[in-house]
Amino acid sequence: MSTPTQDQPLWRPAPARAAATQLVAFQTWAAEHHGAPAAPLAPTSDDDQAATRYAALHTWSTEDLERFWTAVTEWFDVRFSTAPEAVLADQSMPGARWFPGARLNYAEHALRYADDPAHADRPAILHLDETTEHPTELSWAELRRQVASLAEALRAQGVRPGDRIGAYLPNIPQAVVALLATAAIGAVWTSCAPDFGARSVLDRLQQIEPVVLFAVDGYHYGGKDHDRTEVVVELRRELPTLRAVVHVPLLGAPAPDGALHWDDLVAATVASESGAFAYEQVPFDHPLWVLYSSGTTGLPKAIVQSQGGILVEHLKQAGLHLDLTPGDRFLWYTSTGWMMWNFLVAGLLVGSTIVTYDGSPGHPDTGALWSVAARTRATVLGTSAAYVIASRKAELHPGRDLDLGAVRCIGTTGSPLPPDGFQWIYNEVKHDVWLASVSGGTDVCSCFVGGVPTLPVYLGEIQAPCLGAAVESWDVQGRPHTDQVGELVVTKPLPSMPTGFWNDPNGQRYHDSYFDMYPGVWRHGDWITVTSRGTVVIHGRSDSTLNRQGVRMGSSDIYEVVERLPEIAESLVIGLEEPEGGYWMPLFVVLAPGAELDDDLRARIRTSLREQLSPRHVPDEVIAVQGIPHTLTGKRIEVPVKRLLSGTPLDQAVNPGSVDNLDHLRFFEALGRERRA
Repeated sequence: MSTPTQDQPLWRPAPARAAATQLVAFQTWAAEHHGAPAAPLAPTSDDDQAATRYAALHTWSTEDLERFWTAVTEWFDVRFSTAPEAVLADQSMPGARWFPGARLNYAEHALRYADDPAHADRPAILHLDETTEHPTELSWAELRRQVASLAEALRAQGVRPGDRIGAYLPNIPQAVVALLATAAIGAVWTSCAPDFGARSVLDRLQQIEPVVLFAVDGYHYGGKDHDRTEVVVELRRELPTLRAVVHVPLLGAPAPDGALHWDDLVAATVASESGAFAYEQVPFDHPLWVLYSSGTTGLPKAIVQSQGGILVEHLKQAGLHLDLTPGDRFLWYTSTGWMMWNFLVAGLLVGSTIVTYDGSPGHPDTGALWSVAARTRATVLGTSAAYVIASRKAELHPGRDLDLGAVRCIGTTGSPLPPDGFQWIYNEVKHDVWLASVSGGTDVCSCFVGGVPTLPVYLGEIQAPCLGAAVESWDVQGRPHTDQVGELVVTKPLPSMPTGFWNDPNGQRYHDSYFDMYPGVWRHGDWITVTSRGTVVIHGRSDSTLNRQGVRMGSSDIYEVVERLPEIAESLVIGLEEPEGGYWMPLFVVLAPGAELDDDLRARIRTSLREQLSPRHVPDEVIAVQGIPHTLTGKRIEVPVKRLLSGTPLDQAVNPGSVDNLDHLRFFEALGRERRA
């Protein structure tokens, strides 16, 4: 397949396919009942016409927030046990108040397809790991039974609405059951992947003081067993608020003293089968879960998102933008430490079967994830841009070598997918597949811009801003512009925006994170271009967050581990999106007097990071430097160094008057020029 020009799409939906989407059905209904622009009377293959139609719908969704979100709740049959007094009582950001007075329960919606006899015995979850060839199934009825059993067990342990429940679990069905049981009783969920070291987990969980911890004995990744029993011992010791620990024995270890066993807690045949299980009805803005920022400038921000806000946002995103229905099988490669795991669970809200995979996407070879998609007959496959690029570099031919006939949509996120990645998918995976490149954030647990099933796909471009998301690209003066790089801003509230940060009583940290640059407007920290045809190009982070394989990590976490080594006086880590789609993460170190950066020290640095922090954040290179640049107040300078390594001249990358030693910066400027020579 030849590379099309930028004016010609790589793919467009067949008119009949576009007309059959949930998005078109929703627009037709919303036009009749809520004043949305009229849906097309006939399918179209005219790309400009399709874009104009979607743009009109998007404009309505952001200019008439109350009618749009009312339409979403009615279309998806959101069950309010107490009706809302209004839709949006206060539009100010931060502080928007959605659906005041309403009461509902997220888990009740996630499990309602178990009430339908046509679905009860169908799989709600398919699961694979590295050791299994064929997926195991958990039916809708069995999922509901286990959730009810576990929820009642948690209540018996004294867990009440608002209590926090932590999880140290991989991407397994037990994690989904535990999340839904937590939500069912109005408790607050939070999770960390088991490849995080104890310090990383404690930096997160100690902030929210969980009363219950679900923890594995270990996990299997990359062909090896990874024992985590000692980490769990440390977590139990350092989390004094725990009342109970639930042992999930993936590697077969016996339950430690005093721990409850998972199998015992989900064994009961309880109220769910008689219909008597009581879902806790909570206010719309009641916390559902706590997600975490990377912790670049200190402890990770503990981001609180609400039951109602996540419910309506995920219904919209899963049902309208990914076009998921009860006939779909939804696979997104993720860990429980990434928001995409929480979004994967959203497939249940629209009746789709979700596919959980616990393992490496690259074991026993780079094609492992494509094989998982083939074996599970996934219809919607989500992965990272980095994995697509790795597949291209490995010269894989998934479309030739595997049966991917069921796949109708491939989603990518985690970092911008470069044009070569787009082209490779259409050349080597499937020529007739909808490529939904998306971008959003942990901060909203959703997408600001992403896939639209009625629109064409252009090389290197995201299809459009999502419904309800008032996305613009702003210049430094706060003016919107098109066809130019600017800051991604959102000018109106979304329901899934945080209700706040944990332990941020006056909201100052929340305000400073998103609303400090443009008062009353959400600044996300991405460089974007909104094109004149309505598509979006993401250019990477405008801050210094390390975003590798879709997992965000703060630089301070890296420094804490590296600088424990006596040979390291100071360090600086940078994550750099490469033009060809790679991600270069060098670590610069200032050596202690008498120390030498030899192979042994490099190996110990990498081992320390792999074991104490995360194997995903082991640096690509370790480079010795004479000094690290700082601000005048002593803070390490990261963003300007990232710009220098990208080739930006020094006088455009930083204000020289704000730096303690310009010679240190000149080293990075020279390195940036050298790498691009």
